[in-house]
Amino acid sequence: MRYDRLFVNGRLATMVAGGTPYGVIEPGYVAVLDGKVAAVGAMADLPSDATGERIDLEGRWVTPALIDCHTHLIFAGDRSEEYEQKLAGVPYQEIAKAGGGIPKTVEAVRASSPADLAAGAMKRLDVFAMEGVGTIEIKTGYGLNLESEVNMMKAARSLGLISGMRVEVTLLAAHAVPPDYKGRADAYVDEICIPLIEKAGRRGLADAVDAYCEGIAFTPEQTRRVFEAAKKAGLKIKLHADQFSDTGGAALAAEFGALSADHLEYTDAAGIAAMARAGTVAVLLPGAFYVLGETTKPPVAALREAGVPMAVATDANPGTSPLLSILTAANMACHLFGLTVEEAIAGMTREAARALGLHDEIGTIEPGKRCDLAVWDIERPAELVQWIGARPLHGRILAGEWA
Repeated sequence: MRYDRLFVNGRLATMVAGGTPYGVIEPGYVAVLDGKVAAVGAMADLPSDATGERIDLEGRWVTPALIDCHTHLIFAGDRSEEYEQKLAGVPYQEIAKAGGGIPKTVEAVRASSPADLAAGAMKRLDVFAMEGVGTIEIKTGYGLNLESEVNMMKAARSLGLISGMRVEVTLLAAHAVPPDYKGRADAYVDEICIPLIEKAGRRGLADAVDAYCEGIAFTPEQTRRVFEAAKKAGLKIKLHADQFSDTGGAALAAEFGALSADHLEYTDAAGIAAMARAGTVAVLLPGAFYVLGETTKPPVAALREAGVPMAVATDANPGTSPLLSILTAANMACHLFGLTVEEAIAGMTREAARALGLHDEIGTIEPGKRCDLAVWDIERPAELVQWIGARPLHGRILAGEWA
């Protein structure tokens, strides 16, 4: 059999569920054809007639390329003063009500062009590449008007072309009520959010729609209207749910067949049960939990018991989670939330792909999926989560080629 490329002598953590821990095959090979995994298996089972460019991985560990399924990577301006306020004990809700938080970033984004936004985000995206990330989700939500939200979607799309990464774009116009709509959240949903959703669906500007269902943002009723518009536009659905209070966000996300519900610190048993029935992924965001000094943890044990898949993401943003390291997020998820190492690695590969609706395409190393791999200079997979600040990446393989 003729392949485009054969990666041989790797220690494969395929992350395929249901078999050995981490889905390990060692030593193993990955055969590539037209950018996809054509075959994978033990070296002893490599067919003698397999031909193609042969690349020796020399015993290095290989995982699926990592996936960050929740970021706010496009923004402008500076919120370091707000960081100092939080350290001094000022609650985030008070900062937001006083004009800080998201509205401050909105002002800076509205003054920026799509090119400016993309250039700033590209510097941050490079950091993710150095940690083996091959797919990243980027949300809007810092423009909060028709022009600036479109600019953010255009900037996010351009990052995929520039970087070679797969960039999933999520429209988060329902992130906060901007100052020009203060006290008129319903009008903002009608006049800004819904027209943006319709435009994003028509023009292919976004892949999904998200909303922030919380006391300082949008009510469940307003969120429901956003989701109804998203379904009509043919866009996937995600939700910032139950971060500071139990608004029933997890259950609402499940009702609409959302890919994921994210944060979930205050989600109750009914919300967990609804997510389990719907197949909605729980996206854990330990960076925000850590930076905000929260004490109520997501109900990880209950999610695990109910069989709800758990993904791990950075929530990278300039205010509540200034975290540009998916590996550090995985470490935090273990130490702060009680995930196992294998759950954490699955959370930034297999389950992160599920949280983006891409589990048929990426997230594990198996035939038919895009050949996106990360090659590591480590002795065991646990090192990826154990070390804080280490970057043991040897290289990335995207669509079957070294990136």
